[in-house]
Amino acid sequence: MTTQCNWPGCAGTVDETGFCDVCGLAPLGTDSSTPAVPPSRSTGRDVWTVASLVSLPVLTFSPDATSGAPLRVPDEFRFCPSGHPVGRSRGGRPGRDSGFCPYCPTPTPFNFLPGLRAGDVVADRYQVVRCVARGGQGWVYLAHDTHNDHVDVALKGVLHAADEASLKAAVEERRFLNALDHPNIVRSIDFATHDDPVAGPTGYIVMDYLDGMSLRRLQVAAKDPRQPDVSLPIDHILAYGHEILAALDYLHARGLLYTDMKPDNVMRTADRIKVIDLGGVRKADSGTEGIVHSADFSVSTTEYQTRGPTERSDLFALGRTLEELYRSRTPGPDTPGAAPDALGIESFNRLVARAVRPDWDRRFASATEMSEQLLGVLREILAGQPDRRQPEPISLFQPSARLLDAGLGLVLPLRTWIDAGDGTLLDDGRPACVDVARGLAVPRPDPDDPAVDVLRTVDASDAHALLGELAMVEQTSVEIELSRCRAHLALADPEPAAARLASAELLIGTRADVDWRIAWHRGLLALTADRVDEAGQRFDEVYSDIPGEVAPKLALGYCAERGGDHVRAARYYAAVWQRDPFQASAAFGLARLRLAATDRAGAVAVLDEVPALSRHHDAARIAAVRVLSSRLPGGPPTVGELNQAVHRLAALDLDGEARDRLTTAIREMALDLIRAGDTADLAGGPVLGEPPTERAIRALLERSYRALGQQARHAELPEPVAAGSRRFRLPGRTDARRAAHDLLIDRANAVRPRTRW
Repeated sequence: MTTQCNWPGCAGTVDETGFCDVCGLAPLGTDSSTPAVPPSRSTGRDVWTVASLVSLPVLTFSPDATSGAPLRVPDEFRFCPSGHPVGRSRGGRPGRDSGFCPYCPTPTPFNFLPGLRAGDVVADRYQVVRCVARGGQGWVYLAHDTHNDHVDVALKGVLHAADEASLKAAVEERRFLNALDHPNIVRSIDFATHDDPVAGPTGYIVMDYLDGMSLRRLQVAAKDPRQPDVSLPIDHILAYGHEILAALDYLHARGLLYTDMKPDNVMRTADRIKVIDLGGVRKADSGTEGIVHSADFSVSTTEYQTRGPTERSDLFALGRTLEELYRSRTPGPDTPGAAPDALGIESFNRLVARAVRPDWDRRFASATEMSEQLLGVLREILAGQPDRRQPEPISLFQPSARLLDAGLGLVLPLRTWIDAGDGTLLDDGRPACVDVARGLAVPRPDPDDPAVDVLRTVDASDAHALLGELAMVEQTSVEIELSRCRAHLALADPEPAAARLASAELLIGTRADVDWRIAWHRGLLALTADRVDEAGQRFDEVYSDIPGEVAPKLALGYCAERGGDHVRAARYYAAVWQRDPFQASAAFGLARLRLAATDRAGAVAVLDEVPALSRHHDAARIAAVRVLSSRLPGGPPTVGELNQAVHRLAALDLDGEARDRLTTAIREMALDLIRAGDTADLAGGPVLGEPPTERAIRALLERSYRALGQQARHAELPEPVAAGSRRFRLPGRTDARRAAHDLLIDRANAVRPRTRW
């Protein structure tokens, strides 16, 4: 009798064994079975670390924890030697494991039971203890090495042949497995043969025996409410992916392909991830015959037929593995401390999406390339946890020294008071599109570009000099054309910039549309022309290609901000800022968004996070003073906020002229507050007087305007100045300075307190 499985989302049935034929679990709310013995934390060393980022618990596995699943050949692998389906389940009842095929003209035997039994000896050396698992090609047995102190080994049956001679040849061809030595790959120590009474002469890979759980069984255990201590959070999934990529990179570097990556073939041991089941490992140039793969994790049949197995097909299977591990986990918080709207999950999805793209050219080309992006996504996900923010290691972009702040982090220029204004009104602080295009990070040159060595020798101080040096380079390459494109953008000359980008696209050829560097420069060109929506589309393409990088997210944050989508902009800016405290442009972006929402305290809080070691630390401190002492569209600061500005000003290390300008702005705002009658808690001192009365502040502000007038005598004033609302030009620079000086003195005279007779 069978019943419907009551696990959410499962369409299987529970048969007479008491377990579901699909998910393998007992029904919810029943006591008909006990869960497999879960792993427990080690009583010794507590954690092991992956990539210096993720600390994973050291686990101790019970012997029963590795042998809980029913050892039956799945129905999809049950065929007789002639290819007829036999021994399959019907109506929830398991099929026969041995017998004769009813479809063959003559009785043909089949047997889906393990070929070795306890006590059998393989190659006069390996004594079988028990069968422990069923792999894609055959059974896996625990055995003792009788020639080596009876240490535990695993026997994996992978080769069958009609006679001993052909088996021996096959075994010799696969001896290369014994030379593999990597901490994330199970060690193959021998290749043994045995005459199986059913399958005939059989070859066995002899490997180290591992205590642990496959990721498939860990995945099932993590969904089982009876095993609350077993979990599979996304940072652990990415850590496992990083270790698997290290193993694949090792194989690929030796001209080998794994071909059968899936959760069943990865073991979580006490303190290591191990890729197991080496039966499908093959040389990269061995053609397409006999490829071992699993349909749910492999590329299309068409790709196998046209390209054969490649490094990219291995990475495709890993992408499917990561996708399944994540999608099948128990819903809930992924990472402690992560914000619910954090960008990390989207970045993870884009990482997987690139790995499994149907288009071969658009997938990751190497394990190293995918690993770099995976680590970036992992840093992003971990960034919400305490003490996780750290400077980014070397990425695909060179660090940018420019701050995208539109002058918010600078002391007010003298023109603020010359052009009939004052220092009390703060604009939105949003940089212009062209300035952002010039200030975004620059991609590092492709190390495979033929001119990369020449570009390393170019040392130009500005865009004009760079174009001059590049003009003397005889080579033509994609990176040289992209360098010329950026130089023309820096000179605000978009037409030749577009021409140089077109030249780079011609050099790349048909792959130009799948090269993220081309998409990045197309975005820069669009941004220079104020085509913000188009720029955002291009930067989004780059984000999908390199989801672990910071630069595309900063660019997307600006495009979203410029387009008025402040929620989306905040997600991008926060993803960058929480991850790297030296990305001050993201901090200023968040500050602008908070100012737009009239959250003055929130803007100051994020500016205060810019670390002292950052080159933009002083700019952030100046910006905080300006935010606390300026009028926003929502109104003036409170007295308490102005008092904070006074206190912060005293701590700034400024020259005399810069300090005079900030002091002037604070005194102007203090006078406005006094005129509005808000003087109750205004703090006294050198900046606002002691006590800070209207008369004292007027006298101090008069002094400030006269100090600015002295600055005007020596200032560079290339632009026309204005008196009131009437602008006027003066014939010479000296006359312009004199006019500016006189205007500021007029301001001083207008604000000074009345004299008592």
